[in-house]
Amino acid sequence: MSRQVVVYDTTLRDGTQGENISFSLADKLRVTELLDNLGVAYIEGGWPGSNPKDVAYFDAVKSLSLQHAKIAAFGSTCRKQSDPAHDANIKALVDADTPVVTVFGKTSMLHVTDVLQTTPDENLRMIRESVRYLKSLGKEVIYDAEHFFDGLKLDLEYALDTIQAAILGGADAVVLCDTNGGTMPSEVGQYFELVRKTFPEAALGIHTHNDSELAVANTLAAVQAGAVQVQGTINGYGERCGNANLCSIIPDLELKLGYQCLPEGALRHLTFVSRTVAEIANVAPDSSLAYVGKSAFAHKGGVHVAAIRRNVDSYQHIKPELVGNEMRTLVSDLSGQGNMLSKAEEFKLDVSKAEAVQVLSEIKQLESEGYVFEGAEASVAIRLFRARPDYVPLFTLIDFTTIVEDRQGRGSIAEAMVKLDIDGDIVHTAAEGNGPVNALDLALRKALMPRYPQITDFQLADYKVRIVDGNNGTAATTRVLIDTQNGSKRWSTVGAGQNIIRASWLALVDSVEYGLCVAEQDDPVAIGD
Repeated sequence: MSRQVVVYDTTLRDGTQGENISFSLADKLRVTELLDNLGVAYIEGGWPGSNPKDVAYFDAVKSLSLQHAKIAAFGSTCRKQSDPAHDANIKALVDADTPVVTVFGKTSMLHVTDVLQTTPDENLRMIRESVRYLKSLGKEVIYDAEHFFDGLKLDLEYALDTIQAAILGGADAVVLCDTNGGTMPSEVGQYFELVRKTFPEAALGIHTHNDSELAVANTLAAVQAGAVQVQGTINGYGERCGNANLCSIIPDLELKLGYQCLPEGALRHLTFVSRTVAEIANVAPDSSLAYVGKSAFAHKGGVHVAAIRRNVDSYQHIKPELVGNEMRTLVSDLSGQGNMLSKAEEFKLDVSKAEAVQVLSEIKQLESEGYVFEGAEASVAIRLFRARPDYVPLFTLIDFTTIVEDRQGRGSIAEAMVKLDIDGDIVHTAAEGNGPVNALDLALRKALMPRYPQITDFQLADYKVRIVDGNNGTAATTRVLIDTQNGSKRWSTVGAGQNIIRASWLALVDSVEYGLCVAEQDDPVAIGD
């Protein structure tokens, strides 16, 4: 039977200390449900003594029917020269009415003398009595030994005395914290083993920060040295460079080291949780995250793709579905024939090698002109559609015109006129928009709507412009990326050129043509979900 490691999530407290990370009360409750469904053992909801929102959270979270997680309130030990029973911070922890309370105290002599400005003995009393008082109220108490590894280097004996104080107070678990994130994995393993041997009956945990890009490695080193609890955040959110990333730690422990962290089968929900928490936090998901990132199992090099077409394990360390992710093949100027054939299979297209080579040649030429297809897979798909011998264009551009005027009294006005050949019929339409691209989009839709009414369901979801060669000033090549949405399906297309309006038109045409082709398929494929 695999050894258990308890997962303690602090996304809602330590994670929110990260720059640009913020959750509303409703957000915090949504994240709580996600984490509980994932199966984490503890959810640290916040610091009730620090702000009204966290106080409201601890009241509101009681209405949730959680199946796996215990809610923990976080705070500090009592202040110097104070009785825990009458200390405002301790009272706030008690009033939060959670089954678990996590308190942190000072381990480093630097913090005892310079930050708390108290004596070593008084700091030990604050730790011991705070834990003891909370235990007397029937709480499960987790003690976080802040700055443990830095404190140990300054004064080993005193650092161990602070751990002893928490244990004497009755702490259910003691968590060693690399608060500044500067400790090396070899040191974590060495010092953790020292603490474990000194206090063999104690349940020890680990809490690390990523200032040296070692938070995950340090957490794994601690587990291998005896830690039974790991603390971290979803996607590694946290102050400065972030906290240890649970989305890496959990699969590392379960898939690589043989520990069990989540309920059976829950690991396959990890990617969904990672990306949903990012969306709730209004932060773009990091495509490069291990295991859960969109690029974690994306293959671009032609040699790599050729190999995985023969054996998917040739360039993948795990099966993506184990963590709820998927393998992707990218198309670029580095691609080979295998990339195109794999893409065609994703789009459920029967494409010959000759057709794949033809599209690949076109894409390589376009990338030399400023296109990038990695983030615009619908532009790849429509080219594969067009390469089929039986493909008939849905429409052909005859010409378009855009006019932008700034008139006194009326402000800025944009108008577009589009002339199309739609199956032999010449259609000429015009539309006004809030800009030339919006006007073009509206005029194109207006022309196509009588023949293809499903276009009314398409929504332009995002429009991005990137200057490819800024040193050329206003004559620079412009790359335009357009995201289009139809219900829950979303796809991305690209256009490029020295004229931003034409580049936008090319991306618009790919978007509309792709969407209409997909809409006519029996089994639609969404690109860029």
